[in-house]
Amino acid sequence: MTVVPIRRVPRPLLVSVFLVAALAVVAVITLGTGQISVAPLDVVRTLLGNGSKLTDFAVLELRLPRAVTAVLVGAALGISGAVFQSLSRNPLGSPDIIGFNYGATTGGLMVILLAGGSAATVSLGALGGGLVTALLVYLLAWQRGVRGYRLVLVGVGVSAILQSINFYLIVNANLADASRATVWITGSLNNRGWEHAVPVGIALAVVLPAVLLGGKWLRILEMGDEPARSLGVPVEGARLYLLITGTAACAVATAAAGPIAFVALTAPQLAKRLTRSTGPNVLPAAWMGALLVLAADFAAQRVGGSATLPVGVATAALGGAYLGWLLWRQRAQSA
Repeated sequence: MTVVPIRRVPRPLLVSVFLVAALAVVAVITLGTGQISVAPLDVVRTLLGNGSKLTDFAVLELRLPRAVTAVLVGAALGISGAVFQSLSRNPLGSPDIIGFNYGATTGGLMVILLAGGSAATVSLGALGGGLVTALLVYLLAWQRGVRGYRLVLVGVGVSAILQSINFYLIVNANLADASRATVWITGSLNNRGWEHAVPVGIALAVVLPAVLLGGKWLRILEMGDEPARSLGVPVEGARLYLLITGTAACAVATAAAGPIAFVALTAPQLAKRLTRSTGPNVLPAAWMGALLVLAADFAAQRVGGSATLPVGVATAALGGAYLGWLLWRQRAQSA
């Protein structure tokens, strides 16, 4: 009798399945919690089209658009962080550290404060600001090619300038526009409807395949420029392509919910610790980012006692705690 060997399921796939399951559980809890309480089984029935008028209103109309937006925004941030950390070969190489997030913020703020734009034009402004910032950082970091450490250093400097510009724009705006911009710049999912969820979903459906298409280059670029060239990778062209697609993912998230801090930094590192796999881990990072934003938004609503506390406050606290844990762990290891 021939014995057929059983193949082990790859750990990244198992981690992705686990994260999707955890995301589904948190989503059901989120959709059922609020002033109109809905039991978990009733939430599932409602999502399957068997709910009552009351549960249809609470789950499908009131809460589902916000939850879908949170998942899509978190996934986009996780993807962007995975790309930039892999591209720079630096765990601090996330878009909210090296300035691309702030560039998208500047573009969105200019539309809000100078043009009084709608959600669609704010999205376009954020996308344009992010891409312009990415190209600027790329050009400033160029020195017979772009090295990861130069990309991070130049990005940190550009982000400091952009933060100053953002505060200048807010300080010189009228009270109503400044109030709107302040909530948006903190990172908020309040009052998000299908008009926000659908555009970010369409954009992510375009960006994700583009990132995955360049994923083979990311894994090789992590070995260094010379090994990548010897394997036939067009190093600078691949780096520029990945820079643009990674920035587009960040800008998509910023356009939908404002600049949500620390998710792009934390999600890829947590995903990599779970998968224990080299490479960018784009899909696990996307699921982790979606889980973090949805859970943080749920916590922000409960802690604040209402739906007014921006999700960016919760992710900032989460990111600060994670960085503190990393520093403590490194100190314990070096002792």
